[in-house]
Parts: sequence; structure tokens; C-alpha cells
Amino acid sequence: MSDRIVKFIPALDTTDLDEALQLVSKVDAHPAVYGYKVGFGLGLVHGLPKVVAEIRMCSKRPIIYDHQKAGTDIPDTGSLFAKTLAQAGIDEAIIFSHAGPQTQAAWIKALQQAGLKVIVGAVMTHPGFLVSEGGFLVDDKVLDAYKLAALAGVRAFVAPLTKPGIIEAIVKRIGKEGAWEFYTPGLGTQGGSAQGYDLLKRHYAIVGRSLLAAPDPYTYLANLLANSGA
Repeated sequence: MSDRIVKFIPALDTTDLDEALQLVSKVDAHPAVYGYKVGFGLGLVHGLPKVVAEIRMCSKRPIIYDHQKAGTDIPDTGSLFAKTLAQAGIDEAIIFSHAGPQTQAAWIKALQQAGLKVIVGAVMTHPGFLVSEGGFLVDDKVLDAYKLAALAGVRAFVAPLTKPGIIEAIVKRIGKEGAWEFYTPGLGTQGGSAQGYDLLKRHYAIVGRSLLAAPDPYTYLANLLANSGA
């Protein structure tokens, strides 16, 4: 039995608020649920304050906002983003460091000052993203984003379950001894697995489309936990 902590984050990637709330009500009692990830679909259609208020009627767990992908604008807009999320009642925010170190540093600082937990990602789940895969972003420089975030006080990172070699590279770059938390998309429909990864001591696996489509979401999560090796 591993000593790592494995929990799940249902991704409410839908524009149907009722569908999202039904899922929350069905799985919130499960002890392996850490919190809920809200994306731009719900946020843009219904407004974040309403979405947060409705979820809060069903759950007290953290609400994580993922703008898919925030943190890719100029440094100055970080404070506006942070203020918007704080006023809506969001607890945690995911940003992706694709706009360079100046934007990353400014957005991290703005979110921290607004009292939000900051989660930084740089590698995406799909193929053809990194240069080594035929994509646009240089592998080594992407890994630098995680190291710089750690130096800025960030302790939570996004790392794709679809690329286990990248997870190991991130941990090597930021150091194995830190009290790191990893938020890992790619589980389910994209083919990623939460099994293994003993090096991830606090592992929050993000599950979206497959959970939304499950006839019995609570049992689906229970099966995922049983198969995670935790």
C-alpha cells in the first residue's frame, strides 16, 4: 500500500449548470473527492458568481477555476483576473505558463495577493504540443516554467497523465523533496491512468467527460480509486 494521497477532481466541463450540479450532488459524499474544476463553459454562459453560489449549495469542497488557458496574456492583466475570481468566490486557479516568465511571475503574484491557491501548468495532455512531439513549445523551456513557479512559492502543479515521462521530468526539475501537489488531467476519455506515480505524494486526478457520462458517477469514482493503487 502506497503512502501517497490520491483524490479526484470532477471537471464540470459543460455549459449545462443543472448537469454540473447533479454530478456534484451525486459524488460530493465520496471521501476521495477533493474539489470541483469549473471551466470557461459554465463561467461564460452563467457567470462565475452564480456558478459558485449554486455549487456552494451542494458542496463545501474547493472550487478550482480553469479558464483553459489563463496566464497567456500580458503581465498587467493578472490582477484583473485575480480580482474577478476572488470576487466570485473561487478558491483555486489554474494558469498555464505559455506567455513567458514575466507574465507567469505577475499572474502568480496577483493570485497569491488575492488569497487564491495557485496551480501552474505548462504541458498539455494532447500529442503534438512539445517540440519533441512535433509541436511549438521547447521541452526544456516548458520545464523551466515549473521550476520558476516553485521558486515563486507555488506548490501545486498541473501535469498530464497521458505523458508519464513528463511527470518524472517535472519532479526532477523542481526537486523530489518538496511538499508538492499534482493536479493531473487526462484520466478516462484521453486514456491516462492514475495507477502508479508513487513519486506523486499528493495526487489529485482530474476526471471529466467519462465521469459526466457515467450512469453511476459515485461508483465510477470508487472504481477509479480502487484501480489507482493508493
